[in-house]
Amino acid sequence: MTARTLAALQAAGRLALGGGIAAAPSLVAGGWVGAVADRPGGRVLATGLGGRDVALALGTAAALRGGHGVRPWLRAGMLADAADLVATLRGRGALPPAAVPVVAVLAGGSIVLGAWLQRELD
Repeated sequence: MTARTLAALQAAGRLALGGGIAAAPSLVAGGWVGAVADRPGGRVLATGLGGRDVALALGTAAALRGGHGVRPWLRAGMLADAADLVATLRGRGALPPAAVPVVAVLAGGSIVLGAWLQRELD
């Protein structure tokens, strides 16, 4: 599998997760942040977060289609994933039990993949 293919798959995953959070914040974000996702303020934050990931995914996909300029999008995704991971670790006491390991695997893996991809791609 090529770096471009992996970057496209990462963008597709980010689009699916971000779109899910934006479209159904209580359902999708609830596994991450718990009952706060059912409250109006939690839904607002989750929807914004989902929109962020949709934008990152679309920007990455457009850069891949254009054949250049993907590195800034990958770095932005790494920064967003790092923020998600740090926030999750900081708030771990108030989160559902599965939140920390799931976010650690998803965000941590995405950071590692992004670091490799930004070295491999133009």
